[in-house]
Amino acid sequence: MSVLGSHVPDLRALELLVVVARTGSLGAAAAELGITQQAASSRVRTMEALVGEPLVARSKRGSELTPTGELVVQWADRVLDAAQELDAGITALRADRRGHLDIAASLTIAEHLLPGWLVGLRAQQVQRGQQPTEVKMTATNSARVAELVEAGDVALGFVEGPEAPRGLRRRLVGTDELLVVVGPQHPWAMRARRRVSAETLAATPLVVREAGSGTRTVLERALADLPGATPVLELSSTAAVRAAVAAGAGPAAVGAHAVRDDLATGRLVRITVTGLDLTRRLHAVWKGGPHPPEGPARELVAWAARRS
Repeated sequence: MSVLGSHVPDLRALELLVVVARTGSLGAAAAELGITQQAASSRVRTMEALVGEPLVARSKRGSELTPTGELVVQWADRVLDAAQELDAGITALRADRRGHLDIAASLTIAEHLLPGWLVGLRAQQVQRGQQPTEVKMTATNSARVAELVEAGDVALGFVEGPEAPRGLRRRLVGTDELLVVVGPQHPWAMRARRRVSAETLAATPLVVREAGSGTRTVLERALADLPGATPVLELSSTAAVRAAVAAGAGPAAVGAHAVRDDLATGRLVRITVTGLDLTRRLHAVWKGGPHPPEGPARELVAWAARRS
């Protein structure tokens, strides 16, 4: 049951009545509020019907409140003060939402894609004359990103993997490919064609990321139907995986964005794997409605989708 009864006037009508009391003219009040005199008269009639008594007495000298009208204005002042406080509070909340954004992202996205997206978003906001948004980012694995979004700790997340986490809304913002790499002294790097089969890869002890990582999930699903070997190392960051592979620990599957420089310098060597698709999808995820939260979060998702 509503806490408001059936005799609460519209706030705009109350505001009109207060201005009439101050100006002594319905026409002047209408002009001050930016409405026609006809619209002002209609509001007064509606409120009088609600109250059940005349509120404004009209004469050639102007408009003055009846005793009932003066009483209603006394009440209206308190109501309008509270409404203005509410409006100011909501405005502050909206300004804070525009000015600050908490996000989380998987390590590959956080290290290699998000910096460019955030620079682009900032430039777009400056060009539009908007105050640039202050962004706080948490870099972690995809499973943890989903947990943070689900708990409401961040407004927006970016994850990698074959599919977005259940229970969250999502939008595809790009794709990435896992590349199998080895150190330059690894036997696979010595092969003329630098090529192995999916079966060989599955049977080889690999350097892998921790459980919950989007990179590991993609690799495990791609090799799920093949007999697999126990990982030689399990590490919690892409940088650690790259360093271990370069040191000769074994092969690994790493995002193309993460190893671009390593391949260019020869620190790592790419191995082609036949019969295996290691493409992964990159999603923005959020909790709630079908669209990302209004404001900077939605702008960031749109920017990422256009640039990836």
